Amino acid sequence: MSVELRAATLDDLDDVMALETSTFTTDAWSRESMAAELASAHCRYVVAVDDDGAFAGYGGVLVPAGSKDADIQTIAVAPERRGTGLGRRLMERLLAEAVDRGAREVFLEVRADNPVAQALYLSLGFEQIAVRPRYYQPDGVDALVMRASLRPSRSGVGAGGLTEEDTR
Repeated sequence: MSVELRAATLDDLDDVMALETSTFTTDAWSRESMAAELASAHCRYVVAVDDDGAFAGYGGVLVPAGSKDADIQTIAVAPERRGTGLGRRLMERLLAEAVDRGAREVFLEVRADNPVAQALYLSLGFEQIAVRPRYYQPDGVDALVMRASLRPSRSGVGAGGLTEEDTR
């Protein structure tokens, strides 16, 4: 089964929120906050949809106008699609979007108790630069702050060792 990545719209809000609240059970974004993100000119959200129409994941990146910094706002993959490379595809698309918008560095926070996501980010060229103690509430879980340099490559865009071919 193939998965299509496409730009998110406000029409995707119900699906995004269903996955958001089931994935981040104690610290999900509010519907109002997510709607504002999807509508923001400074953000790009991408959704993943199976060829049978099932919602498979989403992710978002913030790049304020004129900024050289980007921030991965959130990313989630449906449980049945985890381990298939979809999280990597979403991240690569978000990193390419950040480069297209002029960013040179990208930041993110990841839960200290999420080694699978940490490994993905490390493999994409991110490095841990700080810890935010008890950042995720109400659980009191630390956030690891990570950063990656973004760079144009001869064949397109890249983060760390990514090239344009990797982001398709």
